[in-house]
Amino acid sequence: MVTFLAGGTGTPKLLAGADDVFAPEDSTAVANTGDDVELAGHLVCPDLDTMLFLDGGELDRETWWGLADDTAETHDELHRLADAADLDTGLRYLAEDRQTAGRDIARWRRFSGVAEFMHIGDRDRAVHLTRTSLLDEGRSLTEVTRTLADAFGLDRTLLPMSDDPVATVVHTPNGPMHFQEWWVGRNGDPPVEDVEFRGGETATATDEVRSALSDPVVIGPSNPITSLGPMLALDGVRNALDEIPVVAVSPFVEDEVFSGPAADLMAGVGRDPSTAGVAESYPFADAFVLDDDDETPLSRPVVRTDTTLSDGADSARVARAVANALAEVA
Repeated sequence: MVTFLAGGTGTPKLLAGADDVFAPEDSTAVANTGDDVELAGHLVCPDLDTMLFLDGGELDRETWWGLADDTAETHDELHRLADAADLDTGLRYLAEDRQTAGRDIARWRRFSGVAEFMHIGDRDRAVHLTRTSLLDEGRSLTEVTRTLADAFGLDRTLLPMSDDPVATVVHTPNGPMHFQEWWVGRNGDPPVEDVEFRGGETATATDEVRSALSDPVVIGPSNPITSLGPMLALDGVRNALDEIPVVAVSPFVEDEVFSGPAADLMAGVGRDPSTAGVAESYPFADAFVLDDDDETPLSRPVVRTDTTLSDGADSARVARAVANALAEVA
């Protein structure tokens, strides 16, 4: 068995064509939930859903978000209504006292649904409605995720990192913002001054996650700060990673990032935005997979390949490099 830590699009892209290397039925994906938001009362779990839709064979692989060929009539109508009613269409947090009232799992990340700032497809919305309703019936996020995984026919075990609320909050010159506001709503602006994993000091990894962390772990080329940081903030996770073989794929080629906000976030928290900075962020990693053009000297074993992840053939190639690195440190 192998456990993948999944945040953002890095690990899903790694797994998109890796079934012949890492059989889904022999692996677990633990998904970051620090990015989750409550939008119009519905809990949206972007990283869980990317893995859910990927392994269910329905992910939109153009955007790596949502369901392929989904319609967006409800989303479009929300914007039409807001325009017709002359409602402010900017990002709309609920009032401060509403951020901690209601369901615990959505704490510190509650947005109004008026002219929603995230694009939610119609079928995608049905997933969020079902998830939220099952939570309100008293099930845990782990139980709800298992139910949705069964509905999508997953062979891989999919787990949320915790059943407790953790919210990734980006501190900026304009004040604190939830990660989704900063990245989706404001396109990664203003500059990052710090990143907080609110709730991480009291949240715990589930028993299922702790069990999964007894197997070798692979960290895909995800953002070390906001995709992996919330998981690493959970009590006991770093200690567990110290005890097992861990292989990480760098999202950089030396100091050039493949995609996303990793460089800005790493610089914002005082880490070098580079492969060297990733290695420093992962002291528990036993080996790394780097791009052929990445000559960063590391004190740990390195397997090099073309780490581009544009299609299934790319995923299979990088997955084989990961398997080789695991074999070296197992």
